[in-house]
Amino acid sequence: KQWYQRRVVITAGDLANVRFGRQCVIGAKSVIRPPFKKFTKGVAFFPFQMGDNVMIGEGSVVNAASIGSYVNIGKNVVIGRRSVIKECSAIADDSFLPPETVVPPFTMWAGNPAKIVAELPESTQDIMVDLTRSYFDHFIGR
Repeated sequence: KQWYQRRVVITAGDLANVRFGRQCVIGAKSVIRPPFKKFTKGVAFFPFQMGDNVMIGEGSVVNAASIGSYVNIGKNVVIGRRSVIKECSAIADDSFLPPETVVPPFTMWAGNPAKIVAELPESTQDIMVDLTRSYFDHFIGR
């Protein structure tokens, strides 16, 4: 398995299971935390899973229930709690995805609040594989 965190990234794996797929790229200053639900007697955290070949841009905050494979999340994006992002989808830079949103496959979302703005081509999977693989092929460790 390969996954790559560029510079400082906060992954709150101490709260619940956080699983990353292969060849995921997480941008600097991003925060990945598992979804949670507030109850009268406290807070419960749930496992978070990310598929393969996912790219998350710098400064993004992800509080999703799950992210499928071949997903591109732009810079400075906020993913609301317990959202589900299906495979082969994208969220544009500077977008806010409201809590509990389900993002269907092959859709592009943008805005605040984010809405569907375009459909993605069937080649999205191949594009994301090439994009994330190029990061690992050109990675220079420090």
